[in-house]
Amino acid sequence: MSKTISYIISFIRENVVMCIALVAAIITSFIVPVDGMYISYFDFKTLTCLFCVLAVVCALKNINFFYMIARKVVQIFKTARMSVLVLVYITFVGSMLIANDMALLTFLPLGYLLLTTTGKEKYMAFTFIMQNIAANLGGMLTPFGNPQNLYLYTKFNIPNDEFVSIMFLPFVISVIIITICCIIYVKPEKLQLPDEKIEINPLRTTIYMLMFALSIVIVFRTIPYWIGLIVIPIVLFFMDRKALKMVDYPLLLTFVFFFIFSGNMARISVVREFLSFLLEKSTLLFSVVSCQFISNVPSAILLSQFTTNYRDLLVGVNIGGVGTLIASLASLITFREYIKHNPGKTFYYIGKFLAYNFVFLIPLTAIMMIV
Repeated sequence: MSKTISYIISFIRENVVMCIALVAAIITSFIVPVDGMYISYFDFKTLTCLFCVLAVVCALKNINFFYMIARKVVQIFKTARMSVLVLVYITFVGSMLIANDMALLTFLPLGYLLLTTTGKEKYMAFTFIMQNIAANLGGMLTPFGNPQNLYLYTKFNIPNDEFVSIMFLPFVISVIIITICCIIYVKPEKLQLPDEKIEINPLRTTIYMLMFALSIVIVFRTIPYWIGLIVIPIVLFFMDRKALKMVDYPLLLTFVFFFIFSGNMARISVVREFLSFLLEKSTLLFSVVSCQFISNVPSAILLSQFTTNYRDLLVGVNIGGVGTLIASLASLITFREYIKHNPGKTFYYIGKFLAYNFVFLIPLTAIMMIV
């Protein structure tokens, strides 16, 4: 019995946002009883695209594909400053291609390895925080870079060129601030990584990259999403069943529960009128503030029910991903990874995390409110 309770407590701690979403869905279900309209709450294309991308990335991760690329890039540079910058940039670019949470799960371990093997643990908190910020802000440029992007891109049917043009300015500003922070904080100390031979299977790599391309094509609406839902699980069932088990199902369930919660909230007249009033005043500002308290993914799902101003909503839920520890699901991943290696530095990390995140949040919000 004690083991069962310990497992439950551990599961809740690791999936706090999902559990909160479940409770919110259950509570609102008492206010709005389950009926035939519930099925309309769910965006099945978003869920399918997210599953396909996560599954293929897990398969690529299992053959050390991303680790090999990242390590080779890092080996080119010889100082702590340049290596940290490369790590952050890799995470930044990675989030555009493989989603922010998977970029962190892939490249945070590399950051830990680099700093521990070279005796530069003093930069670990800073590096993890910069990787986290890079993952949240780097993913803003592509529809599949952040989960909320995928949802809004699909819901409002945003044209590809318009999506990039909306997010280009905050993206460029983020790159500049990240670079300045790394140059100022990390000294150009020399370091060296131990040699390690890494081999990957050419056949598996080719097949997985083709499946990754299929996932991206689905995101861009070139082929029906249900094709990916059939092809990718079948291929992985025979080639890498572990990848299917590794998919972040709590993240998918978080979407499901928040779809129910937001759908119910949209049917409560008092809530609908109140949120509509706030969003009319400033969609961008209110979406940024909302993220600080209920995270960017549920904010995007909830607020999209009350506004058609997808431009400001898109910007708000992206730059709103930095700030508090719960502003983004990805931030919880980073926090969990850091505390796992540094269990006695919880408050130290949170303090540093908040300081750097608001260095990004305040100017980004101010600039985007002006332009």
